[in-house]
Amino acid sequence: MILFLAGTSDARALAIKLLNQGYPLLATVVTESAAESLKAQHIPYQVGRLSVDDMMALIQKQKMTCVIDASHPYAEEASKTAMAAAKACDIPYIRYERPKEQFHSPLITEVESYEEAAKSAQSHKGTIMLTTGSKTLERFTNYLMRDEIRLICRMLPNIGNMEKCNQLGIKQKDIIAIQGPFSESLNKALYEQYNVTLMITKESGKVGSMDEKMSAALQLGIPVLLIKRPAIEYENFCTSFEEVTKTLGGIYSWQT
Repeated sequence: MILFLAGTSDARALAIKLLNQGYPLLATVVTESAAESLKAQHIPYQVGRLSVDDMMALIQKQKMTCVIDASHPYAEEASKTAMAAAKACDIPYIRYERPKEQFHSPLITEVESYEEAAKSAQSHKGTIMLTTGSKTLERFTNYLMRDEIRLICRMLPNIGNMEKCNQLGIKQKDIIAIQGPFSESLNKALYEQYNVTLMITKESGKVGSMDEKMSAALQLGIPVLLIKRPAIEYENFCTSFEEVTKTLGGIYSWQT
Protein backbone atom coordinates (compact mmCIF):
# COMPACT_ATOMS: atom_id res chain seq x y z
CA MET A 1 0.00 0.00 0.00
CA ILE A 2 1.04 3.59 -0.72
CA LEU A 3 0.79 6.46 1.76
CA PHE A 4 -0.46 9.37 -0.33
CA LEU A 5 -0.35 12.99 0.88
CA ALA A 6 -3.21 14.76 -0.89
CA GLY A 7 -5.00 18.09 -0.51
CA THR A 8 -5.14 19.64 -3.99
CA SER A 9 -7.28 18.93 -7.05
CA ASP A 10 -4.37 17.61 -9.11
CA ALA A 11 -3.33 15.36 -6.21
CA ARG A 12 -6.80 13.84 -6.19
CA ALA A 13 -6.62 13.25 -9.94
CA LEU A 14 -3.27 11.50 -9.47
CA ALA A 15 -4.70 9.33 -6.69
CA ILE A 16 -7.55 8.21 -8.96
CA LYS A 17 -5.08 7.41 -11.74
CA LEU A 18 -2.97 5.26 -9.42
CA LEU A 19 -6.00 3.43 -8.04
CA ASN A 20 -7.17 2.70 -11.57
CA GLN A 21 -3.74 1.26 -12.32
CA GLY A 22 -4.09 -1.13 -9.40
CA TYR A 23 -1.98 0.63 -6.77
CA PRO A 24 -3.70 0.49 -3.35
CA LEU A 25 -3.29 3.70 -1.40
CA LEU A 26 -4.44 5.63 1.63
CA ALA A 27 -4.71 9.39 1.19
CA THR A 28 -4.15 11.76 4.10
CA VAL A 29 -5.56 15.28 4.34
CA VAL A 30 -5.56 17.85 7.12
CA THR A 31 -9.14 19.15 6.94
CA GLU A 32 -12.63 17.71 6.63
CA SER A 33 -13.34 19.99 3.67
CA ALA A 34 -10.42 18.47 1.75
CA ALA A 35 -11.71 15.01 2.65
CA GLU A 36 -15.12 15.68 1.09
CA SER A 37 -13.75 15.59 -2.45
CA LEU A 38 -11.78 12.40 -1.71
CA LYS A 39 -14.93 10.78 -0.38
CA ALA A 40 -16.87 11.83 -3.48
CA GLN A 41 -14.24 10.13 -5.66
CA HIS A 42 -14.20 6.98 -3.47
CA ILE A 43 -10.55 7.49 -2.55
CA PRO A 44 -9.59 5.84 0.78
CA TYR A 45 -8.53 8.54 3.21
CA GLN A 46 -7.97 9.66 6.77
CA VAL A 47 -8.14 13.17 8.19
CA GLY A 48 -5.72 14.82 10.57
CA ARG A 49 -2.30 16.43 10.78
CA LEU A 50 0.46 13.84 11.25
CA SER A 51 3.75 14.17 13.07
CA VAL A 52 6.76 12.12 11.97
CA ASP A 53 5.99 9.56 14.68
CA ASP A 54 2.32 9.44 13.64
CA MET A 55 3.28 8.87 10.04
CA MET A 56 5.81 6.20 10.92
CA ALA A 57 3.21 4.37 13.01
CA LEU A 58 0.72 4.50 10.13
CA ILE A 59 3.30 3.23 7.64
CA GLN A 60 4.20 0.32 9.91
CA LYS A 61 0.60 -0.54 10.82
CA GLN A 62 -0.56 -0.60 7.19
CA LYS A 63 2.69 -2.19 5.94
CA MET A 64 3.10 0.61 3.43
CA THR A 65 5.86 0.28 0.87
CA CYS A 66 6.06 3.83 -0.55
CA VAL A 67 5.21 7.44 0.28
CA ILE A 68 3.91 9.74 -2.45
CA ASP A 69 3.96 13.37 -1.37
CA ALA A 70 1.44 15.26 -3.52
CA SER A 71 0.82 17.97 -0.93
CA HIS A 72 0.51 21.64 -1.88
CA PRO A 73 3.69 23.28 -3.23
CA TYR A 74 3.80 25.46 -0.09
CA ALA A 75 3.06 22.70 2.44
CA GLU A 76 6.72 22.69 3.46
CA GLU A 77 6.28 21.04 6.87
CA ALA A 78 4.13 18.24 5.43
CA SER A 79 6.82 17.43 2.88
CA LYS A 80 9.60 17.44 5.49
CA THR A 81 7.51 15.15 7.71
CA ALA A 82 6.87 12.74 4.84
CA MET A 83 10.54 12.61 3.86
CA ALA A 84 11.63 11.99 7.43
CA ALA A 85 9.04 9.24 7.98
CA ALA A 86 9.90 7.49 4.72
CA LYS A 87 13.59 7.59 5.53
CA ALA A 88 13.05 6.29 9.07
CA CYS A 89 10.90 3.42 7.76
CA ASP A 90 13.35 2.74 4.91
CA ILE A 91 10.78 3.00 2.13
CA PRO A 92 10.91 5.07 -1.09
CA TYR A 93 9.65 8.65 -1.20
CA ILE A 94 8.25 10.27 -4.36
CA ARG A 95 7.45 13.96 -4.66
CA TYR A 96 4.78 15.12 -7.12
CA GLU A 97 4.54 18.87 -7.60
CA ARG A 98 2.54 20.73 -10.20
CA PRO A 99 4.78 22.51 -12.76
CA LYS A 100 5.66 26.16 -12.27
CA GLU A 101 4.21 28.83 -14.52
CA GLN A 102 6.70 31.16 -16.18
CA PHE A 103 5.92 34.89 -16.21
CA HIS A 104 8.33 37.58 -17.36
CA SER A 105 7.44 41.19 -16.66
CA PRO A 106 9.10 44.21 -15.04
CA LEU A 107 5.93 44.45 -12.92
CA ILE A 108 6.82 41.20 -11.11
CA THR A 109 9.09 41.17 -8.07
CA GLU A 110 10.04 37.72 -6.77
CA VAL A 111 10.62 37.23 -3.05
CA GLU A 112 11.77 34.22 -1.06
CA SER A 113 9.21 34.17 1.76
CA TYR A 114 5.94 35.52 3.17
CA GLU A 115 7.95 37.66 5.59
CA GLU A 116 9.97 39.23 2.79
CA ALA A 117 6.78 39.91 0.83
CA ALA A 118 5.18 41.64 3.81
CA LYS A 119 8.26 43.74 4.50
CA SER A 120 8.56 44.70 0.83
CA ALA A 121 4.91 45.77 0.67
CA GLN A 122 4.86 47.88 3.83
CA SER A 123 6.19 50.97 2.06
CA HIS A 124 3.39 50.75 -0.53
CA LYS A 125 0.60 53.32 -0.55
CA GLY A 126 -2.74 52.19 -1.92
CA THR A 127 -4.78 48.99 -2.06
CA ILE A 128 -3.02 45.66 -1.71
CA MET A 129 -4.85 42.45 -2.60
CA LEU A 130 -3.52 39.48 -0.67
CA THR A 131 -4.26 36.10 -2.34
CA THR A 132 -2.04 33.83 -0.26
CA GLY A 133 -4.74 32.35 1.97
CA SER A 134 -5.35 32.58 5.71
CA LYS A 135 -2.56 30.42 7.12
CA THR A 136 0.07 33.16 6.98
CA LEU A 137 -2.32 36.09 7.29
CA GLU A 138 -0.86 37.36 10.57
CA ARG A 139 2.57 37.82 8.98
CA PHE A 140 1.03 40.34 6.60
CA THR A 141 -1.22 42.15 9.07
CA ASN A 142 1.83 42.71 11.30
CA TYR A 143 3.31 44.91 8.57
CA LEU A 144 0.44 46.07 6.38
CA MET A 145 -2.28 47.31 8.75
CA ARG A 146 -1.28 50.93 8.15
CA ASP A 147 -3.13 54.16 7.39
CA GLU A 148 -1.53 54.39 3.93
CA ILE A 149 -2.61 50.87 2.96
CA ARG A 150 -5.97 49.20 2.40
CA LEU A 151 -5.38 45.47 2.74
CA ILE A 152 -7.92 43.34 0.83
CA CYS A 153 -7.78 39.67 1.83
CA ARG A 154 -9.10 37.03 -0.56
CA MET A 155 -9.61 33.60 1.00
CA LEU A 156 -11.89 30.61 1.36
CA PRO A 157 -15.31 31.37 2.86
CA ASN A 158 -15.16 29.28 6.01
CA ILE A 159 -15.91 30.19 9.61
CA GLY A 160 -12.33 29.73 10.79
CA ASN A 161 -11.04 32.23 8.26
CA MET A 162 -13.65 34.80 9.17
CA GLU A 163 -12.88 34.42 12.87
CA LYS A 164 -9.18 34.83 12.16
CA CYS A 165 -9.83 38.02 10.19
CA ASN A 166 -11.90 39.38 13.05
CA GLN A 167 -9.15 38.61 15.58
CA LEU A 168 -6.58 40.39 13.40
CA GLY A 169 -8.74 43.47 12.98
CA ILE A 170 -9.55 43.01 9.30
CA LYS A 171 -12.84 44.72 8.47
CA GLN A 172 -15.64 42.84 6.70
CA LYS A 173 -15.52 45.26 3.78
CA ASP A 174 -11.89 44.25 3.21
CA ILE A 175 -12.58 40.50 2.97
CA ILE A 176 -13.34 38.66 -0.27
CA ALA A 177 -14.63 35.29 0.95
CA ILE A 178 -14.87 33.15 -2.16
CA GLN A 179 -13.74 29.76 -3.44
CA GLY A 180 -12.00 29.39 -6.80
CA PRO A 181 -11.09 28.65 -9.46
CA PHE A 182 -11.27 32.21 -10.76
CA SER A 183 -11.37 33.24 -14.41
CA GLU A 184 -9.16 35.99 -15.76
CA SER A 185 -12.21 38.23 -16.23
CA LEU A 186 -13.32 37.75 -12.61
CA ASN A 187 -9.83 38.57 -11.36
CA LYS A 188 -9.80 41.74 -13.44
CA ALA A 189 -13.23 42.72 -12.16
CA LEU A 190 -12.11 42.29 -8.54
CA TYR A 191 -8.92 44.29 -9.10
CA GLU A 192 -10.93 47.10 -10.68
CA GLN A 193 -13.72 46.99 -8.08
CA TYR A 194 -11.25 47.48 -5.23
CA ASN A 195 -8.85 49.74 -7.15
CA VAL A 196 -5.95 47.38 -6.45
CA THR A 197 -2.48 48.88 -6.82
CA LEU A 198 -0.43 45.85 -5.69
CA MET A 199 -1.18 42.11 -5.71
CA ILE A 200 0.60 39.51 -3.57
CA THR A 201 0.46 35.86 -4.61
CA LYS A 202 2.29 32.54 -4.49
CA GLU A 203 3.96 30.57 -7.29
CA SER A 204 1.19 27.96 -7.12
CA GLY A 205 1.10 26.95 -10.79
CA LYS A 206 -1.66 26.63 -13.38
CA VAL A 207 -3.79 24.21 -11.34
CA GLY A 208 -3.82 26.77 -8.55
CA SER A 209 -5.21 29.40 -10.97
CA MET A 210 -2.04 31.46 -10.63
CA ASP A 211 -1.90 32.24 -14.35
CA GLU A 212 -5.36 33.86 -14.42
CA LYS A 213 -4.70 36.22 -11.52
CA MET A 214 -1.20 37.03 -12.76
CA SER A 215 -2.22 37.74 -16.35
CA ALA A 216 -5.19 39.83 -15.16
CA ALA A 217 -2.95 41.92 -12.92
CA LEU A 218 -0.31 42.42 -15.60
CA GLN A 219 -2.91 43.45 -18.19
CA LEU A 220 -4.12 46.16 -15.82
CA GLY A 221 -0.56 47.28 -15.06
CA ILE A 222 -0.73 46.17 -11.43
CA PRO A 223 2.63 45.32 -9.79
CA VAL A 224 2.90 41.80 -8.36
CA LEU A 225 4.87 40.44 -5.42
CA LEU A 226 5.44 36.76 -6.21
CA ILE A 227 6.41 34.47 -3.34
CA LYS A 228 8.66 31.70 -4.64
CA ARG A 229 8.17 28.07 -3.69
CA PRO A 230 10.12 26.70 -0.72
CA ALA A 231 13.62 25.58 -1.67
CA ILE A 232 13.58 21.92 -0.68
CA GLU A 233 15.79 19.15 -2.04
CA TYR A 234 13.35 16.38 -2.95
CA GLU A 235 14.12 12.79 -3.80
CA ASN A 236 12.35 11.35 -6.88
CA PHE A 237 10.94 14.74 -7.89
CA CYS A 238 8.15 14.52 -10.51
CA THR A 239 6.11 17.21 -12.26
CA SER A 240 3.75 14.95 -14.24
CA PHE A 241 1.58 11.92 -13.57
CA GLU A 242 3.60 9.98 -16.12
CA GLU A 243 6.82 10.59 -14.20
CA VAL A 244 5.16 9.36 -11.01
CA THR A 245 3.89 6.13 -12.56
CA LYS A 246 7.23 5.50 -14.24
CA THR A 247 9.07 5.99 -10.94
CA LEU A 248 6.55 3.76 -9.15
CA GLY A 249 6.95 1.08 -11.77
CA GLY A 250 10.71 1.07 -11.23
CA ILE A 251 10.32 0.88 -7.46
CA TYR A 252 7.89 -2.01 -7.48
CA SER A 253 9.70 -3.98 -10.18
CA TRP A 254 12.84 -3.68 -8.05
CA GLN A 255 10.97 -4.75 -4.90
CA THR A 256 9.60 -7.86 -6.61
